[in-house]
Amino acid sequence: MSRVLAAIAVFAIVVSSFAFSSNVALGHERRNVGPYTFVVGWLVEPAYVNNLNALDLTVSETQGAKAVEGLEKTLQAEIIVGGAAKTMPLKVAARFGLPGKYQGQVLPTKTGDYSFHIFGTVGTTKVDEKFESGPNTFGGVEPTDALQFPDKVVSNADLAARVDQLQALVIAGLVVAGLALLASIGGLVKRRA
Repeated sequence: MSRVLAAIAVFAIVVSSFAFSSNVALGHERRNVGPYTFVVGWLVEPAYVNNLNALDLTVSETQGAKAVEGLEKTLQAEIIVGGAAKTMPLKVAARFGLPGKYQGQVLPTKTGDYSFHIFGTVGTTKVDEKFESGPNTFGGVEPTDALQFPDKVVSNADLAARVDQLQALVIAGLVVAGLALLASIGGLVKRRA
């Protein structure tokens, strides 16, 4: 009986080691592009607003899973938010000591869904692929409100709204002051006449 338990334990350890050492990334989208497999997502998951992050791109040959190197010279990437409302190019850079892995750094400043557009060539294969965040791919950018401790930080949107309100009050105050000044001048002119 102890040999059976030992065999089951060894099997469980071997299976779990595959889960930790395979190139399957949780929270990423895996897609075949010609004879290559692309795995795309955020370098740091989950992605939070106003926290430095990066495109995480892994490219390997579909047959044999051999890492494809040198793509920082032939691939380009851009990040997209709001459908196609805002787009920014990302510099694709090889990750040191990690063959077939690339990144493109970005500081996401808005919560919501993002897309990565990757284009160029891998060998002789032309690439023009769009990877969108979603339930079966990688996550969107999340707010940090629930993580803030001990004090909550005012968001940029709230701060902008407060500045707009303050600006409106200052303008209204200047208008009232200008009208009061005109009324005072008008009163002085009447007295002299």
